[in-house]
Amino acid sequence: MVMGFLNMSKRDFAKKTFLIIFGSLLNAVALNLFLIPINLLSGGVSGISLILLYLFKIPAGLSLLLLNIPLLIIAFFKTDKKFTFFTIVGTVSLSLTIMLTSPLSKILTSSPTNRLLYAIYGGVLSGLGVGIIFSNHGSTGGIDIISMIIKKKFDVDVGFASFIFNLIIVSVGSSFLGIETGLYTLIMMYITGAFTDRVLRGFSKQKMLIIVTRKQQDMASAIMNKLHRGITILYGEGAYTKEKINILYCIVSPRQVPRIKQLVGEIDENAFISITDTAEVQGQGFNKIF
Repeated sequence: MVMGFLNMSKRDFAKKTFLIIFGSLLNAVALNLFLIPINLLSGGVSGISLILLYLFKIPAGLSLLLLNIPLLIIAFFKTDKKFTFFTIVGTVSLSLTIMLTSPLSKILTSSPTNRLLYAIYGGVLSGLGVGIIFSNHGSTGGIDIISMIIKKKFDVDVGFASFIFNLIIVSVGSSFLGIETGLYTLIMMYITGAFTDRVLRGFSKQKMLIIVTRKQQDMASAIMNKLHRGITILYGEGAYTKEKINILYCIVSPRQVPRIKQLVGEIDENAFISITDTAEVQGQGFNKIF
């Protein structure tokens, strides 16, 4: 029934659910192992939960769940049902894993010399967890829900709305816990964002090549036969000369770039080649299309 409601196979459902729970576990470990020992904050409702923990000793996992319940109810009526379902999975699993991993907060001790290291390690681990959750169409609720609703109602960018909310949370927390805590939190949040983006983009960057040549057939044959990469031939026209030109388009691994450049030089020394990074490639010969 759930799979029909979400319009997905049992395998995809199980995979996404497992990965969202795993991402939540990484996030919870980051919070308990690195952030809590040094009284660091985080973004979103998790940040509010940490403020409540530091000031009133309310368990972070419990307050996170309670704060998200009204937001999840609103999300059910205001946002996409698939997003809402996997947000519920992410929110509940994050709350539970924070509770289960809470003993980790006693393992490491805080000192002025290790606060920066804890902020870095916490940011890396949290970024990996959040990236895994986001890449499987989930979220951990809270600010994500509010931002989605604001975007739908006022056409405000989700990233900008999240930034403003997180800035408010960090500012309020810093007023109670000190400016130094706020500064370390900003470092941690920057690293979290960077690693979240890296997970979403993929770790294995490929190279996109655009080759302009008059010897397109020889060039294409050499690349296909010697490097076993597919080639697409595009036909264009020079804007100034109005001359018809042939453009080869292909995706290769970074290791294959030197060999490609050598082949291009051997076949057509007058060829023009442009090489750029490609964040992610899916399809035959690369990652499977999900």
